[in-house]
Amino acid sequence: MAVLERHLVLYRRLWRASVFSSFVLPVLFLLSIGVGVGGYVGEVGGVDYLAWIVPGVMASTAFQTAIGESTYSVLGDFKWVRSYHAMRATPVGIGDMVVGRLLYVLFRVEIAAIVFLGITGLFGALHSVWAVLTPVVAALVTLSAAAPVMAFAATIEHDSYFALLFRFVMIPSTLFAGVFFPVAQLPDLVRPLAYVSPLWHGVELSRAATLGVAPPWPVWTHGGYLLVCSAAGLWWAYAAFGKRLQD
Repeated sequence: MAVLERHLVLYRRLWRASVFSSFVLPVLFLLSIGVGVGGYVGEVGGVDYLAWIVPGVMASTAFQTAIGESTYSVLGDFKWVRSYHAMRATPVGIGDMVVGRLLYVLFRVEIAAIVFLGITGLFGALHSVWAVLTPVVAALVTLSAAAPVMAFAATIEHDSYFALLFRFVMIPSTLFAGVFFPVAQLPDLVRPLAYVSPLWHGVELSRAATLGVAPPWPVWTHGGYLLVCSAAGLWWAYAAFGKRLQD
C-alpha cells in the first residue's frame, strides 16, 4: 500500500497529462470509427457496428494503458530515478514493489473503463446488463499485459527496446485481435497469432458482456488464459525485480 500511495501522490501532480489519452481519445475514437465508419459498415454479427466495436475499444484501451504504464516509468525508476533502489533500502519488499505498481495501473485503467462505460451507455451501445462486468474484464487484461511488460522493463538497459515492443506486440495486437473486425476474417495461418494475444480474449469476454451473447470459447477458457498470463507475468516480474536490485 505504501508503494501504491507513492504512485498516487505522483499521479495527483501529473494527472492532467493523461486526461486526453485515457478519457478523451477513446471517446473520439469511438465517435469517429464506431459512428463515422460504422455508418458505412452497417451491422456486424447482427448488431450495429458501434455496439460491436465498443467492447473492443474498451479492452484495447486497457491493454495499451497497461503497456504504456509499465515501460518507461518502470525502467526510469530503476535506471534514472532509482526509486526502486531507494525502496529496497526500506522495509518494502520486492513483492510490494510489483504489486503496488500493478495496483496503480489497475486504478488508472478502472477509472477510465468506468467513465468509458458510462459514456457508451448514453449512446445506447450496451445491449445487456452483463456490461457491468466489463471493468472486471479490463482488470484481467491489464494484469495479463502489465505484469510481463513490467518484467521486461526490469531486464533491459535501454529504452529503445520499447519501440520494438510497441511496433511488434502492442500495435499488431490492437489491429488483429478482433477490435475492429472479426478474427474469423483473418487467414487461417495468421488466426492463431490472434488467439495468443491476451487482448483477443479480453475483447471476446467484453463483447459477450455488452451484447449479452456467448463468447466463441467458454468463458472459463478466456478467463483462465488471462489468469495464466497474469500469474506468469507476476512470477517473471518478481524474479526480474529481484535480480535487478542485486546491484
